[in-house]
Amino acid sequence: MTSATQPEPLWSPSPDRIAAARVTAFQAWAAERFDAPAEGGYPALHRWSVDELDTFWQAVAEWFDVRFTTPYEEVLADRAMPGARWFTGSTLNYAEHALRAAEDPARAADAALLHVDETHEPTPVTWADLRHQVGSLAAELRALGVRPGDRVAGYLPNIPEAVVALLATAAVGAVWTSCAPDFGARSVLDRFQQVEPVVLFTIDGYRYGGKEHDRRETAAELRAELPALRAVVHIPLLGTPAPEGALAWADLTSAAAEPVFEPVPFDHPLWILYSSGTTGAPKAIVQSQGGILLEHLKQLGLHCDLGPEDRFFWYTSTGWMMWNFLVSGLLTGTTVVLYDGSPGYPDTGAQWRIAERTRATLYGTSAAYVMACRKAEVHPARDFDLSAVKCVATTGSPLPPDGFRWLHDEVAEDLWIASVSGGTDVCSCFAGAVPTLPVHIGELQAACLGTDLQAWDPAGKPVTGEVGELVVAAPMPSMPIHFWNDPDGSRYRDSYFEMFPGAWRHGDWITLTDHGSVVIHGRSDSTLNRQGVRMGSADIYEVVERLPEIKESLVIGLEEPNGGYWMPLFVHLAPGATLDEALRKKIAATIREQLSPRHVPDEIIEIPAVPHTLTGKRIEVPVKRLLQGTPMAKAVNPGSVDNPDLLGFYEELARTRG
Repeated sequence: MTSATQPEPLWSPSPDRIAAARVTAFQAWAAERFDAPAEGGYPALHRWSVDELDTFWQAVAEWFDVRFTTPYEEVLADRAMPGARWFTGSTLNYAEHALRAAEDPARAADAALLHVDETHEPTPVTWADLRHQVGSLAAELRALGVRPGDRVAGYLPNIPEAVVALLATAAVGAVWTSCAPDFGARSVLDRFQQVEPVVLFTIDGYRYGGKEHDRRETAAELRAELPALRAVVHIPLLGTPAPEGALAWADLTSAAAEPVFEPVPFDHPLWILYSSGTTGAPKAIVQSQGGILLEHLKQLGLHCDLGPEDRFFWYTSTGWMMWNFLVSGLLTGTTVVLYDGSPGYPDTGAQWRIAERTRATLYGTSAAYVMACRKAEVHPARDFDLSAVKCVATTGSPLPPDGFRWLHDEVAEDLWIASVSGGTDVCSCFAGAVPTLPVHIGELQAACLGTDLQAWDPAGKPVTGEVGELVVAAPMPSMPIHFWNDPDGSRYRDSYFEMFPGAWRHGDWITLTDHGSVVIHGRSDSTLNRQGVRMGSADIYEVVERLPEIKESLVIGLEEPNGGYWMPLFVHLAPGATLDEALRKKIAATIREQLSPRHVPDEIIEIPAVPHTLTGKRIEVPVKRLLQGTPMAKAVNPGSVDNPDLLGFYEELARTRG
């Protein structure tokens, strides 16, 4: 029976499914071992995980049998944010845990990875092969002088070689960082030049949308502009020989050596991810070996319910945190599906075909792809055998109600739909998948374990049932240990702790419902998020405003109620310039080639001038609010604008767009 506060769910897990879920077994074990609540299901477990934060994370470490080379002295020595100190005194290695399934002789010949290209034919890499390639490459990296703390970079698509390179880097105790090859040289250098890699893995090109894209010139430019490089490793995806001075991938990975895992402190850097660069250069976000290990074991093993019998497919690129998250599927002994290609080639149903051919049990994609399938009248269950799929997960933007209904109607009625939301900043989810809870249309199932997720009003007061800022009120192990080149921590503090000191403010608008679910309303800042790939407006401005015809520009990314995403570019032209078709094409081509094809604007609109704050910053969030239909008085304080008259244009545009 439902009440006014407990709406009818779209889907509920069966009693058998609840009983078989790993989080159910974990709760029973934690009740016996750590005095967690045995009754009350997931809500009671979540409350305990937040109230008893130290005990919860100790339980996660024991449940997943985390191997500490040196034991820890204290689970959480300092709860301050930023600066929380986890599992002090301990040492471990992420790569050792990612390759642990290979130690079981019964699993050595099973697929650790399934690589799929645009032919949609899966190619397996066994656990034994993966372990030996990592061992060989780690030994070669050490021979090249790579030491713990050195940075190793990949300009690579979503291919097995990228996984091998990441794990070999982690095995050595070096720090991994990657960009996708559809990023232009300038975008890559804005990221890699900050962290000064000593080794660069690169491809000669990649295939996307049925075409080959040569990247040898870009790779040469990266080599020339990264002076700290000691070695470049060439991966011949298009079959070309290694350029002069570069090492051949095959020569570094053929020794079939057993990997040697460097024990590193819990808070030793594992990898560097990048923010979108909204207000300047992308922030280089450093996350720790131990923090990511614990967080991803929890997220994948308990929330995603993944284990050795599962196959985990998420459409992603190496430039998005979801790739790192996908690779961590190895931690739970799961077979990871790597798809390198266009999400819609040769047709819109491509990703469903991959799910069919790989027998994926958890299939993750973007909300935008789901809505594109709905619009294109794709019928997954009719056209593909999706009997292995237990869960379809979406992220990148909130899944609209029609997306939930379409998945339910067109994939399976007994389908666990997991809309999830998190961030590059923690390389995980704040809210989303729970295998033992019902799914309500338009809602994420619940806040994640160990995540003190709250919605706060502007005064810092928690609210339920109304929109507030997404705040995490207690530390998570995967929160950044620091930003690169931020010695006093000021950029880190300003990014998350300026609005509410001591609490993480993420930059999303959310509602926590009275039945425990979460509704995400999109960004409360100006990050551009297309198909799950985040980019800052500053990146767009940098390339667009190099064009002599453009005096200044303003770009806005707008989540629309129907699940669409509208990204207009407003341009203030230089004297004598005309916004004709030729200039529109020139602007689009510049963004496509120098930044990313996903961030070509939907419309290019001429404006008389760009509005600024009194200190000269472009006004993005107020313009976004105006375009969403927010009244002028609520969207912006006119006294903070250099020319308030300019804002009426956006208010009128919102009205005419409907």
